[in-house]
Amino acid sequence: MITPPHLTPSQSADLLVQALPHMQRYDQEIIVIKYGGNAMGDAATAEDFAEDIVLLEQSGLKPVVCHGGGPQIARMLEKLGIKSEFKQGLRVTDRATVDVVEMVLAGSVNKEIVGYISREGGKAIGLCGKDGNMVTARKVTRTIVDPDSRIEQVLDLGFVGEPETVDTSVLDAVLKAELIPVLAPVCSASDGQTYNVNADTFAGAIAGALNAKRLLLLTDVPGVLTKDKELIPELTVEECRRLIADGTISGGMIPKIETCIYALEKGVEAVVILDGKVPHAALIELFTDTGSGTIIRR
Repeated sequence: MITPPHLTPSQSADLLVQALPHMQRYDQEIIVIKYGGNAMGDAATAEDFAEDIVLLEQSGLKPVVCHGGGPQIARMLEKLGIKSEFKQGLRVTDRATVDVVEMVLAGSVNKEIVGYISREGGKAIGLCGKDGNMVTARKVTRTIVDPDSRIEQVLDLGFVGEPETVDTSVLDAVLKAELIPVLAPVCSASDGQTYNVNADTFAGAIAGALNAKRLLLLTDVPGVLTKDKELIPELTVEECRRLIADGTISGGMIPKIETCIYALEKGVEAVVILDGKVPHAALIELFTDTGSGTIIRR
């Protein structure tokens, strides 16, 4: 475990001993970690994340990394002069955009994360949902209600998909070989069409299919907050639904919570939403008594 340089050898040993029961709890268990584009930050943050992943694997856990890359996609679209269309605040992924999404997510971002893990001594392999038909997607459609006519309308977001089926055979082989899979949420439909899948949704589907012990959603917020902006350390599914109903959970946190509920219903023991910009956030959550972020259980 990474320890501050001012600690004595005895204090460092005490920290390791305190981590022992947590290591035993997760020994040989699958931990799916969603590494969001907003949580990636700078090189130092990425190095901390890579250290965490390698330490988890060396400690007997089986980490599976699923990543996003929204900011990186936006920068590349701007660089290429491709203007994004938004409907009701959601980006429409046309054919030109989905090509850029695949290039950025399954290409540069995926291999950058693999590179960071490799430099820390881990053995990672970069894949996407297309590989081995790991995740088959279907087109997402959203409905909105026109504020004037009150008529429900279908919102076409283009090549945006959601997981339909998950085949874990490739992941099973990768984990058996003691490699660390790094997964990009680019998937094919049954007709071969490429779809961009929300990274949280993708990670939830992977965690559920693998019956993971934990799903960690690393983002750029501390966790689920009260209306007074205070962290809620622990929630149940029922409490989550109540907080959505009363408006405490709103905006972009709602789809994250929906992913958490989906993963829990698929057999994941617990899901944690935490701030990925905090150094070694995953280690704090998994190997300490204090934990980090908001843990959600059934």
